[in-house]
Amino acid sequence: LKFNLDGEVVQSFGGGMFIWPHGIDVDADGNVWVTDAVAAARTPEGTRGHQVIKFSPEGEVLMTLGTPGVPGDDLDHFNGPSDVVVADNGDIFVGDGHGDDTNNRVMKFASDGSFLKTWGQTGYAPGEFRNLHALAIDSTGRLFVGDRSNNRVQIFDQEGNVLAVWTQFGRPSGVSFDTHGRIYVADSESDDVQNPGWEMGIRIGDAQTGWIDEFILYPWGDPRDTAGNGAEFVAVDRHGNLYGGEPRPRRLQKYVRVRP
Repeated sequence: LKFNLDGEVVQSFGGGMFIWPHGIDVDADGNVWVTDAVAAARTPEGTRGHQVIKFSPEGEVLMTLGTPGVPGDDLDHFNGPSDVVVADNGDIFVGDGHGDDTNNRVMKFASDGSFLKTWGQTGYAPGEFRNLHALAIDSTGRLFVGDRSNNRVQIFDQEGNVLAVWTQFGRPSGVSFDTHGRIYVADSESDDVQNPGWEMGIRIGDAQTGWIDEFILYPWGDPRDTAGNGAEFVAVDRHGNLYGGEPRPRRLQKYVRVRP
């Protein structure tokens, strides 16, 4: 669904093609990339799920990665791909694994869809993941991974080398950047069980240093509820307004900046 700034739907495409559309990215040419992150146990018969689909700005299917409807752990399959992001040179990065016990790897493809490399596995060490839920690339080309069940953001170069591990952003579900070098991290699952002592909301800071200086509290969050009900996805427009996608309440909230 595409909305205007007033929240009105102006375009839609892809109906009936997904079971659980989860991650989305718009590349430099305006093409729209969407992942289908349905769990293996919930995959019905057919050709939906466990794939990444590239659409033109008008909704024409241009490319499909993965084997539709078939989860797996080899180089031709995904298992619930959480997110996708496209680099400036056209390389494609897929966060393969929505869950603590799925593939938990980053897969890298060339712009034509040919496989380039993969890294990561289930674990706790740097370069390992437990539910890599979000991918984003900053203005310097670094790849940020929201390693949600490990309560951290991992930062890589585009060859998979670990550059830094940040734990100050809570339990990250979504990562985004603006054009001023700011990072925005949505935390939808910090509660008394999965991340005690932290609160749900959107943390905002400096993308280079990781220093956080703003926090939008999610006031409806219940720390006793482990299902998560805050923003899992976050984006910022050219005016500085924030958009938080909240899957469980099934709504998109817009936050308007009122201070410089």
